[in-house]
Amino acid sequence: MEEEKIIDQSQLAENVSEKIQYEFRRMFLVKPLEPVKVKKEFSKPVATDNKAKADKNGVEAIDYDSVETEVKEVDSDFRKGVVLKIPYEYTRQMNDEKWQEMPINVGDIIIYPNNSAKWFDLFKDTQMVSSYDIIGIEKTKE
Repeated sequence: MEEEKIIDQSQLAENVSEKIQYEFRRMFLVKPLEPVKVKKEFSKPVATDNKAKADKNGVEAIDYDSVETEVKEVDSDFRKGVVLKIPYEYTRQMNDEKWQEMPINVGDIIIYPNNSAKWFDLFKDTQMVSSYDIIGIEKTKE
């Protein structure tokens, strides 16, 4: 079932790509997917006594002697997105034998840092991602 979803996503990306009237020089046009949730530990200091006490200099402060750790589900620092357009310079590099780049095609699901992408408001709900910011491609089951 999951495999069919990815295949449909790839075919949909191809169809959408053909209708986009823009070509890009250095950046990939990507349709971001829903944020990935991850579990992270957060530590916070815990006061042993909520009453302020004066130290030897007369400064009143509350002592925080212990630390409490809690696990929260938060958005990942990384994001997945479907490639809609491949930049001109990347395709040129792929055709040059000197450049051995990882092949990225329209419809591939890439992984990139969440804060590196720029929203592209000329085409709804898309982002621009530099090839240097792409850290991987999600492998599909074959």
